[in-house]
Amino acid sequence: MSDQWAKVTLGEACRSIKRGKAPKYVDEGRLVLNQKCVRDENRIDFSLARRTDLLRAVPEHADLRIGDVLINSTGGGTLGRAAEIRELPEPATADSHVTIVRPDPERFALGFAGLALSIRKAAFESLQTGSTNQTELSASSIASMPLTLPPISAQERIVEVISAVDGQISALDNESGALEGVYRAAAALLWRNADGDEAESRPLSSVMRLDVKRTPMQTGSTYRLAGVLNAGKGLVGKGEFDGADTEYTAMNVLRENQVVMRKLTAWEGPITVVPAEFDGFVASNEFPTFTLAGDITPGWMKHVCRSPRLWAEMQNRVVGTVQRRKRLNPDQLLSVALPVPPRSEQEQTVEALDALEGQVAVIRAEATRLRQVRAGLLAGLLDQTIEIESAELEV
Repeated sequence: MSDQWAKVTLGEACRSIKRGKAPKYVDEGRLVLNQKCVRDENRIDFSLARRTDLLRAVPEHADLRIGDVLINSTGGGTLGRAAEIRELPEPATADSHVTIVRPDPERFALGFAGLALSIRKAAFESLQTGSTNQTELSASSIASMPLTLPPISAQERIVEVISAVDGQISALDNESGALEGVYRAAAALLWRNADGDEAESRPLSSVMRLDVKRTPMQTGSTYRLAGVLNAGKGLVGKGEFDGADTEYTAMNVLRENQVVMRKLTAWEGPITVVPAEFDGFVASNEFPTFTLAGDITPGWMKHVCRSPRLWAEMQNRVVGTVQRRKRLNPDQLLSVALPVPPRSEQEQTVEALDALEGQVAVIRAEATRLRQVRAGLLAGLLDQTIEIESAELEV
């Protein structure tokens, strides 16, 4: 079958390749797809689209069709990302940050062009021109992209194989999303006592105390740097460094089961409980640490840190005049008052929420594994290192 595959350029196999227009955005009118709408894995997210002025005329040739492939064509981390339109909920066009590729249906089976182009992001990036801050892909450079096209029948089979995997991934994503909804609903238990009533409110100053341990930065000593993620999502390792490689003379030490927050942009919820694997990591003095009182279980506080209720209280207390530079100081955090149930109720709630989190983590891990399988499978099918027949049997 390999001798039936044709080597062409994208331009030779398409009816048109052109940039979108830059419409005036308002709250009504024509749907306009943009860079944000073009997602990984050949997906279009219509919920991120905007709209044109209702009275502004959109040229007929700018109308999108099912089967068109959108390629992000201006600078940024998404340049070269491509996805095919498989459905159109309403008439739509694309803005000037996107190139519209209209495949020739005599050369491409529906769905195949999007698959073939969605894995060529790096190749598209190599064709970009312009300065560092204003890179772009021209329609002519996209048209010059070489492709090897299988016969239509083989394309249809490849689309079917990948669609089957996509269906499994989508089912897992939906399941994890549903469980996350259950988690959010169950998080109301954080504030309840054994009778189901909201617990007595306490200031966080009675729940934890500021307790910062500093360590000097010494030449020849290696330190592990941590960052705090938004929305209570935990900590992230940011690599190792030598004490001579920082301007700080000393840094804060993170200790297991302490609470740590980021003072800067605190309205985004950068607060969490330090897990065992981050014990001994360091952070700047922008990251104060707190030791919990004896009647507070760290697991309960971990889930509280993931609660929008806490983030809202943090947001109400930030100070500063420039939005991105506003800070929350430790005393302001400690002034927050929240319902705090007895430790026995805290532990029961933690058990339920941890179980839900564990289920979500397992499903997400399986979805991640399937995405890796999908990427390898698609690449193998397109470069003919995997035979279509064997892929069909596996799926």
